[in-house]
Amino acid sequence: MTAFTVRLPDTTADKLDKLARKVDRSRAYMAAEAIEDYVARQEWQLAEIEAGLSEAEQGEFASEEDLARVVAKYVHTNP
Repeated sequence: MTAFTVRLPDTTADKLDKLARKVDRSRAYMAAEAIEDYVARQEWQLAEIEAGLSEAEQGEFASEEDLARVVAKYVHTNP
């Protein structure tokens, strides 16, 4: 396991300490969990972006009809 120092604003460190006390964990544990969650989200997001770029480079785009269906599903207009 690797250890390193992270500098945080005092207010953020205070919030981290409060959270750690509430869940009966150490500050280091909470920071490690937060970093692991962040890294996992970033990996997922970048993989999805790369997949989308690959599809675009291959000319794989949604049709106008596909797009209209998605928009109609989420956007409702009042008559």
